[in-house]
Amino acid sequence: MAASATPEGAVERIVIENAAIATVDAQDTEYASGHIVVAGNRIESIGAGKAPEGLTNVVRRVDATGHLVTPGLVNTHHHFYQWITRGLATDHNLFNWLVALYPTWARIDEQMTYAAAQGSLGMMARGGVTTAMDHHYVFPRGSGDLSGSIIRAASEMGVRFTLARGSMDRSEKDGGLPPDFAVETLDGALAATEETVKKHHDASFDAMTQVAVAPCSPFSVSTELLKQGAELARRLGVRLHTHGSETVEEEKFCHELFGMGPTDYFESTGWLGEDVWMAHCVHMNDSDIEAFARTKTGVAHCPSSNARLAAGIARVPDMLKAGVPVGLGVDGTASNESGELHTELRNALLINRLGAHKEAALNARQALRLGTYGGAQVLGRATQIGSLEAGKLADLVLWKIDGIGHASIADPVTAIVFGAAAPVTLSLVNGKPVVENGTLLHADEDAIARSTREQAQRLARIAAES
Repeated sequence: MAASATPEGAVERIVIENAAIATVDAQDTEYASGHIVVAGNRIESIGAGKAPEGLTNVVRRVDATGHLVTPGLVNTHHHFYQWITRGLATDHNLFNWLVALYPTWARIDEQMTYAAAQGSLGMMARGGVTTAMDHHYVFPRGSGDLSGSIIRAASEMGVRFTLARGSMDRSEKDGGLPPDFAVETLDGALAATEETVKKHHDASFDAMTQVAVAPCSPFSVSTELLKQGAELARRLGVRLHTHGSETVEEEKFCHELFGMGPTDYFESTGWLGEDVWMAHCVHMNDSDIEAFARTKTGVAHCPSSNARLAAGIARVPDMLKAGVPVGLGVDGTASNESGELHTELRNALLINRLGAHKEAALNARQALRLGTYGGAQVLGRATQIGSLEAGKLADLVLWKIDGIGHASIADPVTAIVFGAAAPVTLSLVNGKPVVENGTLLHADEDAIARSTREQAQRLARIAAES
C-alpha cells in the first residue's frame, strides 16, 4: 500500500509511474514497478503499482519505464573555486599539492568564483546531485563578495545548497601552509562568517540555502579560530565543518604542534558533536572512530580525492558499524577533476574493497545510502531529504537503466553503482525540474564552459605575473 501525506497548500502535482524505486528509507524499501506523486515541493505518496486515481491538478505525468528513481544525491564536501585550477600538481601528495596551489588560489576574485561555482554545480547537477555543498575558505583582500557569488550560482542552477563559510588565519609565518597574504585575521574571519550566516542562512524545513561555520583545517587555522568558530556556530544555531585526519603528515603535524592527534585536538577545541562533520577522516584509529560514534560527529568520505592525493583508504565500514554518520563528497576539482558525485558511489565501493574488509566492505545499497541518506544526515537534513518518503521534500532523480550501459544488469541499484555512470533523464529539486535528458534546464552549458576556461586562463596569467 502507498504511504500518503498531503502537504498543506499543495496545488500542482507531478505523477511518476512504472519506475523501479529505491526509497533508501529505514527499511530500504524498494518497488520493482511503482509510483511517486509530487505535490508542490513535497512527496505526497509513493508505493507499488500505479498512482492513486482521481488526483487533481496533475500538470505532468512521467512514464518512467526503464528507469530507477532514487533520492537526489547529496554532496557533503567540495571546493567549487578549484574548478578553474584543475589538472595541476597531478603527482603530489596533499601537503605538496597545497603548497604548489595556494599561491594561485590566493589570487581568485568574485568573477572567478562565480564561474567556477557554475562549472562545479553544473557537473554535479547533470550527474544527479540535488543538494550541493561548498567549503570555501580562500578570501583574498579586495576580491569582492565571494560567498554571495557562490550562493547566486547555486540559486540560478536550482539546486539545494549549503555554503560552509571557511577561513584561514595560520599562515607560513605561524607554521601553517598558506602564504601570509592568503589568510584572514582571527577577528576578521569570525566577523565575516557571522555576517554570512545572518545574511544567507535559512533554517526552514524547505530551505534552499544554508550556511555552516567552517575553519579550514588544523594546519591552516589557529586553535583560537577553531574554539571561537565552534562557539559562534552554536550561538547562531548552524553546523560546523572542517578537514580532519586526511593524511599521515597531518597526524604528525598535530602531534608536533599540539602534542596530540587530530581527533583529540578537535575534541579539546569543541569540534566533536552531532552538529559537526569533517572531510576525509582517512587516518582514524579505533579510539578516533569511537569518539566520532559517541559524539555523532559526521564524516564526508571523498574516495577519488583520497586516491588522487595518495592519502589512503578511510575506514568507512568500521565507521558505519560503529554508528558514525557518513556521506560522500566530490572534494575540490583540483583533486578530483571529474567533479561528479555519482562516480563516487562506485569508487567508494571499489576503493573500500581494497581495505581490510575486502569484498565485504560495502555493497551497492550501502554505497547508494552513503550518497543519499548518509549525506542528508551529515548536513543535518535527514528529516527533509535523503530518502523517498511521504512528507519529505521532492528531491529525486530518474536514472535511465534500459540503455546499452545498464540494460543487461538485472538489479537496478547494482546497475547504477557497479555500472557506468547512468544518464539522468529527470532531476527534481524542491519539486521543480533541474535536469532533463542529461541537460541543465537553468544554465547554458556551452557558456559555462567558455566562462570557466576564460577565468582559468585569467587566473593563471595573474598568478604568473605575481
